[in-house]
Amino acid sequence: MTILFFSFRTCFNPNKKTEQSDYYILTNQISKMNKMVVLEQNSSSMQKTKMSYEFLGKEMTSNGIITYTKTNAQVSYDLNKMKLEVDSINKKLIIKELPDADVRITPSVEIQSLDDSFFNRISEKDIKNVTQKAKETAIKSVNENQLRTEGRKQLMENLNNIFVLAKALNYKIEDQTGKLGILGL
Repeated sequence: MTILFFSFRTCFNPNKKTEQSDYYILTNQISKMNKMVVLEQNSSSMQKTKMSYEFLGKEMTSNGIITYTKTNAQVSYDLNKMKLEVDSINKKLIIKELPDADVRITPSVEIQSLDDSFFNRISEKDIKNVTQKAKETAIKSVNENQLRTEGRKQLMENLNNIFVLAKALNYKIEDQTGKLGILGL
């Protein structure tokens, strides 16, 4: 009887937890993209957040979270939006339109230290608030205007290198956008 009890108990062990995850790709689309990343900036920062409760102006309990934030900022241009016209009779390459810069800022927050107390527990909501504030601070620390300016200069240098073939074929490059004047095309 004892053997039957233990064998039955091992078959239906309530303490043993199993987990199964099934992942399915519902839609997968690959499209041809002609994006040129012209500038990339990486930065990192540490942030210490202290949370405490006070009673009659005196701190009773406190805890803290230290986060490490890595931020990647990229400036890219979608060259599919660049409009060119080729005049083979007059040997001209006419630039009608240049795309606008796409600035993408991606912060990533890791919790490095969590100082939790028995009486004052850090909740999931507190952790989400701290990580959200760290992301917002990281995004604000990136100077988008400076990135766009430097990205535009790099785009011009890259286009100058791309237009080498047109110059070798004695084509004149005509800028109708008014944005390429610094290259002396």
